[in-house]
Amino acid sequence: MSTRFVILGGGPAGNIAATTAARLGAEVTMIERDVVGGAAHLWDCIPSKSMIATGRAISRTRAIGGMGLADVDTAVDVGTLTNRIEWIKNTMSGNTTSLLESQGVRMVRGTGRFTSSHSVAVEGLDGLETIEFDTALVSTGSRPRIPEWCEPDGDRILTTRDCYPPRIFPESVTVVGSGVTGVEFVHMFSSFGAKVTLVVSRQQVLPGKDPEVAAVLEEEFMRRGVKLLMGARAESMERTDDGVVVHCDDGRSVRSTHAVLAIGSIPNTEDIGLDAAGVEVDQWGYVGINNHCVTNVPHIYAAGDISGKLPLSSVASMQGRKVAEHLMGGHTRSHRHLDYDKAASAIFTEPEIADVGLAEAEAFSSGRKIRVTKVPFSSTAKAMINNDTTGFVKIISDPATGEVLGGSIVGRQAAELISVIAVAVTAGLTVTDLAESILVHPALSEALSEAAE
Repeated sequence: MSTRFVILGGGPAGNIAATTAARLGAEVTMIERDVVGGAAHLWDCIPSKSMIATGRAISRTRAIGGMGLADVDTAVDVGTLTNRIEWIKNTMSGNTTSLLESQGVRMVRGTGRFTSSHSVAVEGLDGLETIEFDTALVSTGSRPRIPEWCEPDGDRILTTRDCYPPRIFPESVTVVGSGVTGVEFVHMFSSFGAKVTLVVSRQQVLPGKDPEVAAVLEEEFMRRGVKLLMGARAESMERTDDGVVVHCDDGRSVRSTHAVLAIGSIPNTEDIGLDAAGVEVDQWGYVGINNHCVTNVPHIYAAGDISGKLPLSSVASMQGRKVAEHLMGGHTRSHRHLDYDKAASAIFTEPEIADVGLAEAEAFSSGRKIRVTKVPFSSTAKAMINNDTTGFVKIISDPATGEVLGGSIVGRQAAELISVIAVAVTAGLTVTDLAESILVHPALSEALSEAAE
């Protein structure tokens, strides 16, 4: 008899777990209440990156004179952009659905709630259905966090999810939150011509990142005319006839036509019956897991944003794969635990920012000896050809063994280039391995081998 595997939530973690487990012989049922592919993924990540890509095209077109070309019109067709975003979302969701169906996964549309440690009730369009299972995965995702001092109205005071598909582009906007999501929105809105103010509660944007990396982005923002309110924490928002006033705890205030909250997310773990299943959550609502993504209930797994690990689609997808392998006995063979410290991440601003592994500041604070090498893109031929020499490649290695421990990249295509360092970190390669690789010329990747020398 095959394993009855039930999945709550069809985002990256859920759908990868479903297809992998089904391929390995499990009887899989997926329950999804919103959209196959994941609400946070298809309603937040994909639309924002689509708009950022359009904004990047605008920025580069405005600088086209440096490439020996005449200026061209960069006016935005909101309708066409909206249709493009919807097409990408629908195509991705459709492709995911087709893949699940091809693997024999049964999909149930509705809201699922555990009624015991081996059953879940689904409330859908066809009424109430109870599904018995042997093993379950909870991957219900997250939603934008809304502080008590603010009430988004979807018109002037917006959460990140209210920003797309775009109805209009604001004349001016105040972004609250200087983490990854916040700086991406600053880049996006400034690219579309808005006057942008960023409320920064610390003394640098991206407080968890390398200060040298953050400084490059701050310089670019100021070059664009973005106003940075350093050391200011938003504490209230006031809706006016023609906009919003954001009040900060140091007495400063900012007026703009719109305001966007980008202060993180909260897990969707309430009202899904976790207590009935015996699954424990912490004070913030996250589900604790072990190396195999197993909760305190041995036959119930958790993955994705609700697990409290890195809130990245790539991490969720890998967790889903690991869950399926563990469920079907794959861990009894050669099996590598998911190492969250070696997950690559990227920020889709301009310039792009990407990093992986050990950070320079983290190493110094812990007293670990490291070797840091840095090469600016201004020294590479391809960057000059692209008329964009902003940024650098930084590689962190062990001074005794040469093992690559981490790295940061700032500049064009950083999200693509970081993959080379990510593979080196995961595989335990050395700087010699990178330096002796014969790469393409001319290419931005040459800076990687140069930084490894």
